[in-house]
Amino acid sequence: MSAQTVGVFGLGRRTLLAVLLSLQLLLTGCATVGAGGDPRDPWEGYNRQVWRFNEAVDEAVLLPVARGYRAVVPQFLQTGVSNFFGNLSDVWSFANNVLQLKPVESAQTLARVGLNSTVGLLGFVDVASSVNLLRHREDFGQTLGRWGMPSGPYLVLPLLGPSTLRDTAALPVERMGDLVGTVADTPTRAGLTGLRLLDLRSGAIDAGRLLNEAALDRYTFVRDSHLQRRRGVGDRPKVAAEPEERYDLPQTSPPAR
Repeated sequence: MSAQTVGVFGLGRRTLLAVLLSLQLLLTGCATVGAGGDPRDPWEGYNRQVWRFNEAVDEAVLLPVARGYRAVVPQFLQTGVSNFFGNLSDVWSFANNVLQLKPVESAQTLARVGLNSTVGLLGFVDVASSVNLLRHREDFGQTLGRWGMPSGPYLVLPLLGPSTLRDTAALPVERMGDLVGTVADTPTRAGLTGLRLLDLRSGAIDAGRLLNEAALDRYTFVRDSHLQRRRGVGDRPKVAAEPEERYDLPQTSPPAR
């Protein structure tokens, strides 16, 4: 487990309680701000402006580079890269499964990390899925939801895309749990961050093409899909296990573009 993850578990009870109470007050206070067509999206005017900015950046930079990546890099290498970053994210998922008091999911996730990091060659091969060790993806926003914190209004973040106020407030802790951020060498850390972004954008190209064909309003479609998914995994006192997620299969969730 990373030093960052240990730091999260090592937070004093009073400190953690103060942070959670502050976030609770922020969320409940801001949830009534503004007015719009959808009560979940009171800041729709602002969100649509940020959405258009993100779309422009994606069209000009991310999408062309991702298409080039898919055209040049062999499929087995793309799958290996996706598996590698998926294994890193499983470490943070383990921490959040523990924080959510999910013993079975915690044990399976820890076993996944151990198996994929050794037999799976640092995660490049997803051996764990082949022996039915399911992926239970969790993040700190879901952990806050597990303990009763409301999601708050929908929020589109510059470059980062769809979010909620609760998930945005959880981002500093999310950064602490990001193993890529622990790499000391700055060029290596930047390269891994860029490669992860490229991998995510490349995996969303097909879903983005289908979205363009099916959705009359991309903004509304992605907003509704995002809020439904987050509600299903983060806003209930007890969360049902998600289906197994395989990085070598086509993604079906709607992308930023």
